[in-house]
Amino acid sequence: MDKSVYKVIELVGTSEISWEDAAKNAVETAAKSLKNLRIAEVNELDLKIEEGKVVAYRARVTVSFKYEADD
Repeated sequence: MDKSVYKVIELVGTSEISWEDAAKNAVETAAKSLKNLRIAEVNELDLKIEEGKVVAYRARVTVSFKYEADD
């Protein structure tokens, strides 16, 4: 069996549209600088409210990616 190590990080994505879009934004932004993203798990959802109105959806997402040493 192949030995692999994965790094896990937490991200917060935002969107003016939906929680789904907020989570997608977090993952797609991370994918621009991280290689081998494997799994994303939505841990928490919340809203930003201003003057009684929802102005942003936020998704706290845990993302794992394969760790590759610079040997």
